[in-house]
Amino acid sequence: MQVKEANASVLEAYAGKSVYPHHGQRVVEGQRLMQPASDLFLGWVTGPENRHFYVRQLRDVKLSPLVETYDAEMLTIYGKACGWVLARAHAKAGDPWTISGYLGKGSDFDEAMGRFALSYADQAEQDHAALKSAVSAGIIDVELEY
Repeated sequence: MQVKEANASVLEAYAGKSVYPHHGQRVVEGQRLMQPASDLFLGWVTGPENRHFYVRQLRDVKLSPLVETYDAEMLTIYGKACGWVLARAHAKAGDPWTISGYLGKGSDFDEAMGRFALSYADQAEQDHAALKSAVSAGIIDVELEY
């Protein structure tokens, strides 16, 4: 089992307080909305000093795709799969008419997502370079798992 602290959402400053009185409950309810099949052990609890936590099953068998090894065709397939999963989660969590309304009919959303993707990729490359530098300088120890 994994216990993680749940603090106030970063969106509260812009969108107001959550409708959920417990930050752990907010996280859990959000995960239940987004996931087609939720973790059986997913729940929330209040800890010492009224700190909010959520609990979930810890799985050590999480795999990450090696996207850096993908050719253009495979990367396209992977991108479409990710988009499908994201669209499914949004459709499950929200009203499709509302989603359609904020996306609009023009290309603004597509262009914004493209700019975001490029910016995110640039940031990921910068973060990876910083990590490699820290490893080379001996600031961070690395342990390889096979």
